[in-house]
Order: sequence, then structure tokens, then C-alpha cells
Amino acid sequence: MHLRLAPLLLLPALAHADDLVMQRVLVEGARASQLGLADAASSGTVTQKELLARGVLRPGELLEAAPGVIVAQHSGEGKANQFYLRGFNLDHGTDLRTTLDDMPVNQRSHAHGQGWTDLNFVIPELVARLDYGKGPYSAQNGDFAAAGSAALVYANRLPRATVSVGAGANGYARVLAAGSPRFGGGSLLYAVEALHNDGPFTHPDDYRKLNAVLRYSSGYANNGYTLTAMAYAGRWNATDQVPAQAVANGALDRFDAVDPTDGGAARRFSLSGVWRRTQSDTADKVSAYVIRNRLDLFSNFSYFLNDPVNGDQFAQPDRRVTSGVNASRAWHTHGASANAVLAAGVQLQNDNIFNGLLATRARVPLRTVRNDHIVETSAAAFLEQHVAWSPALRTVAGVRLDRYRFQVEGGATTATQLSPTAGIALGPWQQTEIYANAGAGFHSNDARAVLLGADGLVRARGAELGLRSEALAGVQFAAALYRLDVASELTWLGDEGTTEAGPPSRRSGIELSLAWRAARWMTVDLDAAYARARTRAAQPARLPGAVEGVAQAALMVDRIGPWSGALRLRYIGPRPLTEDNNVRDSASTTLNGNVSYRLQGDLRIQLEGFNLTNRGGNAAAYFYASRLRPEAPERADVHFHPLEPRTLRLSLSRQF
Repeated sequence: MHLRLAPLLLLPALAHADDLVMQRVLVEGARASQLGLADAASSGTVTQKELLARGVLRPGELLEAAPGVIVAQHSGEGKANQFYLRGFNLDHGTDLRTTLDDMPVNQRSHAHGQGWTDLNFVIPELVARLDYGKGPYSAQNGDFAAAGSAALVYANRLPRATVSVGAGANGYARVLAAGSPRFGGGSLLYAVEALHNDGPFTHPDDYRKLNAVLRYSSGYANNGYTLTAMAYAGRWNATDQVPAQAVANGALDRFDAVDPTDGGAARRFSLSGVWRRTQSDTADKVSAYVIRNRLDLFSNFSYFLNDPVNGDQFAQPDRRVTSGVNASRAWHTHGASANAVLAAGVQLQNDNIFNGLLATRARVPLRTVRNDHIVETSAAAFLEQHVAWSPALRTVAGVRLDRYRFQVEGGATTATQLSPTAGIALGPWQQTEIYANAGAGFHSNDARAVLLGADGLVRARGAELGLRSEALAGVQFAAALYRLDVASELTWLGDEGTTEAGPPSRRSGIELSLAWRAARWMTVDLDAAYARARTRAAQPARLPGAVEGVAQAALMVDRIGPWSGALRLRYIGPRPLTEDNNVRDSASTTLNGNVSYRLQGDLRIQLEGFNLTNRGGNAAAYFYASRLRPEAPERADVHFHPLEPRTLRLSLSRQF
């Protein structure tokens, strides 16, 4: 028993830090096997091969590899994505903790939205894996992890150097060069990416992106270190959502822009390092980072409603430096009847932020609504113990303590929260495990809202029952029933510079996931999820934007001579746009696919298609009042951002 359980226990305690162990647990199914590893039915790992086989319209869609996650866009290509998960309209990232190599992607107290998650700097070809989880069941996850977490991990080394050139509809062009030659006793990973995309809009996005990564690594995944520098710059025009009635009566086309001067520019620079040491009974990990983010965002959602003369465009500048250190140690102990891993760690983060809200016209400032200097500091400590009591019984119990300090101009306040977690795994019996999980988590509120009286840390409590099975050869199945209560839907409205309080909420639902290796050359995936989201009040109301059901079905083929490819059907269910459910957005279904052919030697050509059936539908929709022209009447209406029409992209790549 000890020989079998020791590596299995150590892996979750180290948060999947050891790539070599992960490679050994791959099975002949479609995904990495999680039997004996996972603490919950809703957690898992997606490998690099699976991620690259998906094909993504934009980098943020990599997160859709986690079952139940939907990634959309309601503005220009360079803006942070819209995320949906477990009955949450997560806006730009609140309650979905996202990291890259231990660096936080969510931005606290952001000018536009709490938890702002901009993934446009990610280069998909460098992502070695995606580790995901749902619910507040791990003491190692903190802020924004109530609904789920997604941890992207970059590779330290690439099998071979690659040069790729791509072109497609609507002014799409992309060039990528990447490699990892031996250097100074280690490896020097480099990647440079340049991209342009206009999108299908009447006023082109003219999205221009430059991206670069330079990483030096020495040693191995579990005994060594990495030093990484990243740089990203993007600039774009934005076609924000348009009123549905104006499209219906012919005043606007689906792809028109009401204010063609909307748009933005973003920059991101980071330096980070990770050090690991693994011995017979201990494993240590220390990571540190410094991130400089800059955003200039110009938006106009209500057109001429508030200012018939100049229009309602506003700017949200955000400048910040985020720094932090994470350190952890895991102790592995052997007993006569049980094995255990105790993990302990500390996490420190500081954000020095300058942001604000300005009224503008054609990106020219008219007046300042607010201008803030925010310093937000947090410190956390966690303990988490995994115990294998027998070959058929594992438990995990943890506790996390978070302390936040919010400072805005001359005022300051603090908030503290203790978050316990617990779980049990029974099995495997006949390659089947049963899980039960419960825990508490939180998301932080915008510091400006906290200084106005809002709770600094909003508690979430969740529980889940799940099952995972590989009883059928080549088939992996998982199911989870969950409930999540959030203490308040209170949010900071960055678009208005005010706060809005809401009652407590409850979300419950079911998630199903199936992966079938039908043949050595064919894999079938099916993911489906249903969520019920309501306020916890005497008369429960709907939560606007909460998608009720999502599903994805995929057929992937590989190793058919020089051919490989995939087809993926993506369904986004209906959702209420008002609390009384009288206004709803309809469901949408799209079919995406790709096919590639390996030419002579190491040359490969690939064709990608998105929305192949050219279905209409909305990527995002909201219900609010606007005024289309200065002389027009005010009108409450559905405002939507359309799904992209059929889009084809062709790329040619060569490995060296």
C-alpha cells in the first residue's frame, strides 16, 4: 500500500508541481486519469496535446477545456473576456481564480471590473497543461476561487523549435516563432508572437498584438528553478453591444458600432521565478513575481442617454504594479496503516494601483468623475492534510486564513477571513471513486466599495457530491452535484463609479463529463452542465446573466497517416436578463473544427473554422436603457454583442 499511495498523495499536495509524475499517470483514455489523485469529481487536468487539438478563436478560450466553463467577448478583441461558470455571469473574472505559473491573472480593485482577467498575453503553444477545479474546496486557493480555479502552466522546454505563419478572414494574420535551445547547463525558452485581427465588424477592431516570452530553466520540474520575463502590448477598436430593436428595424446592422471611437490599449510586463526542491519526505516550492499592467479603456454603452450633447463615452485608465511571493512545504509521512501529506504555505500579494473614471468624447477627456490611488495588500497562510487511510479511503482537510488591508487615498480598513475545507474520496472500486466535498471561500470587493462600507471579503460556502469512473475500457466519466451560497452579490460598478448591493444568492446544479477513446486514432468528448441561480430572499429572484445550461461535444482524430483534426459543437443555454425573468436571451449553438496535414518532413498545414454553420446568436447580452441619438427617446432594450460569423484561418508551421 505504501508504495502505491505515496506518489499519489504527494501530487495533489504539491498542486501538480511535478510534471514527471503527471506524465506517468496518463492512461489510454482521452484525458489524464485522476483516479487516486483528485480530491473532487469536478477537478482535473487537461494536457498540452488536448489543448492544442481544440483550436481557439482567442487565447482566453483555452479555459473552455475545463468542463462547464464558457468564454465569450462583448467588446473589442483586446479586452478581457466574459466568463460563465456554474450559474455565474463572472463578468471579466470575479469568482474564477486564474493563474499562470503561480502569477495571478485576476486584477483586484480594477477600474472596469473586480477580478479583471485579461488572457490576451497567453501564447497557447507554450501551455503545457491546465489544472482546474470547481468550488471552494481547496485551502490552497484564495481570492476569486469560489466558483472555480484555472491554473495555466507554461512548458520549460519545447520538443522542437517552431515557426508558424497564419492568415484568415477579416484581416487575421499571425506569426509565431518559439524554441528552447540548451544554454548554460539549462534551457532557454523563447517565443515571439505578432497578431492582427479586424473581426467581422463594420468598424474594424484593428487589433494589433505583440507578445514575447523568455525563460531560463535549470534542473527538473521537481528539482530546479525557472526565471521568466514576459512582455505584451495590444491596441484595438471596440464594437460594444448594440440595441436589438435598432437592428430589428434596420437602423443598425448586427456588426455596426454606435460609437466608433470606443476601444483601448493594454500592456503587461512581468518578471517571475519558481524554485522547487524535492527530497525523500519533503517538497519545497517558492515563487515570486512582479507584474506591471497598464490599461486605457474607452466604452459607451448607453450612447446619448446621460449626455445628449457629448455622448456617454467614458474612459477607465488603470495602472498597477502587482508583486507577490508564495512559499510552501509538503511533508510526506509513512504509517503502519496510513500515509499522509501535510502541506503548509504562505501567500503574499501587494497591488499599487492608480485608476479612475473620466467622461470623454472620442477619447478626449471632458471631466474627471473620480481618480484613485489604491494600495491593496493581502497575506494568507494555509494548512492542508491528505491522508490515505486504506486503499479505498482518502481524506483531505484544510484551513486558510486571509488578512487584507484596503487603502484608498487617506482612508484604510482591514478584513480577515478563516476558510475551512474538507473532502473524502471512497475507492476506487472497479475503477470508480465517490467524492464528498465542502468548504468556504471568498472573493474580495473593490477597495473603493470597501471604504464606502461594503464587506471586504464576501464569504462563499459550497458542497458537492461526485463520482468518477473508468470502469469501461477507454472511457472516463465524471458527475458532480453541487450547491454554492454567496453572502452577497454586492459589486462595484466601475462603469458608474458607484456600488450596488444585492441579496445573498444560491446556485445549485449538475455537471457531467465523458471522454471516450473510441480507437487509437479517435476520441469523443462530451461535457454538459445545468445550473439554477437565485437570490436567497423571501421571494427568490433570478440572477441576470446566469446561463442555465452549457454543453460541448467533440470528435477528435489523430494519427490517420498525415491527417488529424477535430469537430466541436458548443452550446450556450438561455439566460434571464432581468430579475423577474420577463426578458431572456436565447440559446446559441456553434460548430468549430480544424483539420491538419503533415507535409514532407516537419512541415504542417492546418485549416481552422469557427461557427462553420454560420449560425446567428449572441456572445453576450444585457437589458438596460439607452438613447441611440441625441434627439431619440430613451428606450429600455436588450443590448447584445453578436457571435462571430463563419471564420476560416489557414496556418503553415515547421519544426526544426
